[in-house]
Amino acid sequence: MDIELVAVTPNAVEVIENAGRTCYQSEANGEVGDLAKKLVKSGHHSVLEHAYCTFRINGCSRAMTHQLVRHRLMAISQQSQRYVREDQFDYVIPPAIEEKHKDLFVSQMEVIQGMYNEWKIRGIRNEDARFVLPNACESEIVISFNFREARHIFEVRCDKHAQWEIRVMAKEMLRILNEEAPAIFEDLAEKFL
Repeated sequence: MDIELVAVTPNAVEVIENAGRTCYQSEANGEVGDLAKKLVKSGHHSVLEHAYCTFRINGCSRAMTHQLVRHRLMAISQQSQRYVREDQFDYVIPPAIEEKHKDLFVSQMEVIQGMYNEWKIRGIRNEDARFVLPNACESEIVISFNFREARHIFEVRCDKHAQWEIRVMAKEMLRILNEEAPAIFEDLAEKFL
């Protein structure tokens, strides 16, 4: 899985602190990040909504993206199986299967590929032929969300109880955003990374 930070609000911590100072009608004092840390610690997270990030995630499964899009407070653009032909689809193999049953899984993916190709030969449109495709199909998705939603995603998806693939994705996104805005994410980085 490839995870790329496409965009992030410039000077995100300063933007958040500016919003926080507006709420309290206070002047800037101290180092950049001091107020942001206090806001995060106190639970005043509405000001985090003023900073945004956009990620491109490639080589992930449709199973993972189905979990991800349940986080409704983000913009989502995903590779279409309706408009993009899957004449030779790539797929994700779960580690538990790869360890002991990789050959069987690969042969089953080949059978499914044959099923899809058969429907296409019969003139069936992509939008209907895709019904035989597995959740293992690789996909690409671009998501944009604010820092408040990022913290929520990391809280639930970095947790050890989260499904392995979305946990890998969330931890990498947390690592990246912690480099961009440690005042906002360092507590979560300490907890999960």
